[in-house]
Amino acid sequence: MVFSSTVFLLLFLPLVALVYFLCPRKARNTVLLIASLLFYGWGEPKYILIMLFSTVFDYCNGRGIGYFRDQGREKAAKAVMWVSVAGNLAILAFFKYTDFAIDNINSLLNAGIPALGLALPIGISFYTFQTMSYTIDVYRGLVKPCRNILDVGAYVTLFPQLIAGPIVQYKTVEHELLNRRESVFEASRGMQRFVVGLAKKVLIANQVGALWEQIAAMSEPSAAVAWLGVLAYTFQIYFDFSGYSDMAIGLGHLFGFRFLENFEHPYESRSVTEFWRRWHISLSTWFREYVYIPLGGNRKGKARQVLNLLIVWGLTGFWHGASWNFLLWGLYYALLLILEKLFLLRWLEKLPKVVRHIYTIFCFMMGWTLFAITDMSQLGQYFSAMFTAPLWDGAAAYLLRSNVVLLVLAAVGSTTLPVRLFNAVESRLGDKAAVALRSVGVAVLLLLSVAFLVGDSYNPFLYFRF
Repeated sequence: MVFSSTVFLLLFLPLVALVYFLCPRKARNTVLLIASLLFYGWGEPKYILIMLFSTVFDYCNGRGIGYFRDQGREKAAKAVMWVSVAGNLAILAFFKYTDFAIDNINSLLNAGIPALGLALPIGISFYTFQTMSYTIDVYRGLVKPCRNILDVGAYVTLFPQLIAGPIVQYKTVEHELLNRRESVFEASRGMQRFVVGLAKKVLIANQVGALWEQIAAMSEPSAAVAWLGVLAYTFQIYFDFSGYSDMAIGLGHLFGFRFLENFEHPYESRSVTEFWRRWHISLSTWFREYVYIPLGGNRKGKARQVLNLLIVWGLTGFWHGASWNFLLWGLYYALLLILEKLFLLRWLEKLPKVVRHIYTIFCFMMGWTLFAITDMSQLGQYFSAMFTAPLWDGAAAYLLRSNVVLLVLAAVGSTTLPVRLFNAVESRLGDKAAVALRSVGVAVLLLLSVAFLVGDSYNPFLYFRF
């Protein structure tokens, strides 16, 4: 089940909210746990056992770390922490990378090893990182081991952010998990945020995604068509992912949680370094706290910092998928970030803002091309079309003319301009008029989104492969 489906919007969410708020506070984590398992099991009931194993495994690891720490047995506590890390990584590696490894061994050695044909459990990359961060933070003394396994289960399986993030660290929701207080105001605020995210996904991401699919299927696109396709994918992945994050954050408010922001208008960035401070913030934060800093970060000289960046971004690339294009994507960003840290940022600061912005747009559009196409031969052909194919043709004129309004809306919507305009209008109105305006706007977005969902069969979910 996904958020942008009529089953979720018209059946699952209303029923869960009703049961949740009718139950006593002490039972609400249990309600969320059961609802989350139903949500996950709607699409993959057989993989619930994996998620439950991860939950029990790291609950026990957290309690074990706490027990040995209380006994003054630091080495035993550290050993349990490493058991947690190794176990979680082993689960992730088995389901996500086994067939990839077999395929590459067969290609290199002609070994003929049969692939296992494993389906990737939805959301495994997200909840595996969450459970790992819990036990690591227990070992670091940043959080206390949770005594109630149902509370840990609610944290791990929490359906608002289970399958597409943001990656929620236990330390950021520990208090709310155990002592939250819901309110009508926060619920209303959350539902408004949810509807905005739904509109991003349905009204923009799905529409530009259809354009990208159409262009990606072309055998010999002109350069203009190829660039138009990359632009469409650039908007699709932003509005899809940030839309899901908005919906997750909104649902968090509904149930009393305050998830951290995951996007801060990254397409307004003026360097790649700034871009990665604004894009998928929860993932960047996770790798910084649990990989980059433990490796030494920037504290051991430039050479070690360069190596650490290569390691972190290689892992970041592979985290996204078992394909060589993702590793290439990660190393591409590692190279850009290394160059910016060494000297490029100093050069960029001397240039006009618009030039720095154009440079950043070019960089992330090249990155999304690497990211979007998993077949390496097709990837090479697409890059060739972008830079060596005839510049213009009738298809480019037709596609641009047919989608110019959508692309302009996407471009404007990816900036802070809509928020600033809306806030300026609200500031000129009285409180009641501002509330009415916001309510009408949310209602219109919701009706349009539902209408598009009912009438449009194209509703892809980009994060099945992650």
